[in-house]
Amino acid sequence: MSTLKDETYTPNITASELVYRGAVWDVRRETFDLPEAPGLVRDMMAHTGAVGVAVVDEQQRILLIQQYRHPVRARLWEVPAGLLDVTGEDPFDAAKRELVEEADLTAKKWEVLSDSCLTPGGSSETMRLFLARDISLVPEAERHERSEEEAGLRFRWVDIDEALDAVVTGRITNAIAQLAILQVSRVLRAEAEGSPVSLRSVEAPRRLVDGRADFGRGAEVITDED
Repeated sequence: MSTLKDETYTPNITASELVYRGAVWDVRRETFDLPEAPGLVRDMMAHTGAVGVAVVDEQQRILLIQQYRHPVRARLWEVPAGLLDVTGEDPFDAAKRELVEEADLTAKKWEVLSDSCLTPGGSSETMRLFLARDISLVPEAERHERSEEEAGLRFRWVDIDEALDAVVTGRITNAIAQLAILQVSRVLRAEAEGSPVSLRSVEAPRRLVDGRADFGRGAEVITDED
C-alpha cells in the first residue's frame, strides 16, 4: 500500500483574533511561526464544514442540481450538498437530510467517495462526499418546502459521459460537482469492467480531513500567549 498521505501539523500560534462574525462563517486572523517562515499573518474563513452527495440511479446517471450562486453571479450545476451547521449532527445524517431537502430523495446504499479540503489556502472548510444509490422518491406530502435560492432549483439526470464532457469543456465549473462526476465515472467504469472499486463505509474516520472542529466556526484557539 502506498504511504502517500497528507500530514497534520500544528504551528506555534502567537495570536488569534476573530475579525468578522458572519451569518454562515467567520473570519479569523492568526499569527504563527513555521520553522521555515516565522511571523506569518493570515486571514482565514472559519467554516462549519459540509457534505455532498453524488446520486446515481439504476440507469447509471448522476443527479445534477442547478442553483444560483451570488458570489459568481451564475446558476451552477452542482450535486446535493449542505453545511454541517446543525450542532452535533453526524456528516452521514447531514448527507441524508440534504438529499431529502434538496432532491426529494432517500437512498438505501451509501458509501464514501472522498474527503476534501476545498480551499485550504483561505478556509478551514472540509467536505465529505458520499455516493448514494438504490434511491426512492420522498412522498409528496412529506417533501421539504424549499426557500431562498433553493426555491429555484432545477434537476437533471445526466449520463456520466455527458457530465464528464461538460467538465472537460468548462461547462460545469463547481468544484464539488466536478469531483463527484470524476469519481462516479471511475466507480462505474470499474464496475462495468468487472473490477469494482473498494469504497469506504459511511462509518470510516475522516483521518486528516476530519471537520477541523478545533479551528472551525466557533472554535476557541489556544495561542502561546494564553
